Amino acid sequence: MRRHASPLALVLLGLGVFLLVLAPMLLWYVEPRAKRNPTDVNITSIFKGQGKYFDQENRRTRSDQKLTVTRRVLGNVADSEKTGRAVWDVSQTIDSPDTLKLDDPRRSFQWTTERWVTDRKTNLPVRCCQAKPAAGKNFSGEAYLKWPFDVEKRDYLWWDSTLGGTVPLHYKGKAKVRGYEGLRFSGTVKPTRSGSRQVPAVLVDRKKSGQIHAEQWYANAGLDFIVDERTGRILYAATGPKMTLRAPGGSKDEVTLLQSDKLAFTAKTQQDAVDLAKDDNDKLELLGTTAPLAAVVAGGVVAAAGAVLVVRGRRNGRAGRAAADGA
Repeated sequence: MRRHASPLALVLLGLGVFLLVLAPMLLWYVEPRAKRNPTDVNITSIFKGQGKYFDQENRRTRSDQKLTVTRRVLGNVADSEKTGRAVWDVSQTIDSPDTLKLDDPRRSFQWTTERWVTDRKTNLPVRCCQAKPAAGKNFSGEAYLKWPFDVEKRDYLWWDSTLGGTVPLHYKGKAKVRGYEGLRFSGTVKPTRSGSRQVPAVLVDRKKSGQIHAEQWYANAGLDFIVDERTGRILYAATGPKMTLRAPGGSKDEVTLLQSDKLAFTAKTQQDAVDLAKDDNDKLELLGTTAPLAAVVAGGVVAAAGAVLVVRGRRNGRAGRAAADGA
């Protein structure tokens, strides 16, 4: 009678080998490809703080006002799948107490829209899909709505839409948001001309009547971000903007359009960001550490068990044949 390895032994051996092969695939192939900017993002971030703004109706600057910045980021899945890029449509409003209750971006103190298009792996802006502003000579930087994956402890170039250029943000060490640790980056913007705006000449202390193209200037007393190290997600953000108008060629601010020492993520926005970062980290931890380790351990045990059964089956088969020959 001939005895061969049992089907169970072969199944266990095959399963063990499969798990051992799966581990490096998860670690070196699947997990790196999971580190991609998502295409189905849908996030609302709210900044709040005190400051002043120019009341266009009454043509005066109103001080000690509550200010609210609402930024909505919506992924355009269709364009993302078509191009292989991360295409995010961004809408941002700045509201005074009066305009906030209207719940209409067109009535906000300021409403801007952008289309942020990035390489899903590097997070760098790319010229594609009607990006606004267009990537190229002026639109650059390593970070804006998020940092790249695996954030390094170094300075980064951050894109400032109001400035229309990049700002160096300096690494300031580790910091916690709602008990969750991230990396902190900070920087400032010196007063810089950022454009022009047509306004009544009298507004910028020019006596002649009619309209004039006043210079728009921008500064920022404190850009502050805390970022999740693995995913690049922004956990906390604060900004201290100052937007003013000057007469053409003038050196003095004539009108303060907007100024705040600090507009920062609300507690809810911080918690939402931390929760999303935790979920993302858990998924990457599963693909990059937990699952590969479990596959190696389980694969080794199952393959060893299958090998033992195969060897035992062959030995029993040889013993059986020897006994039959002796008889």
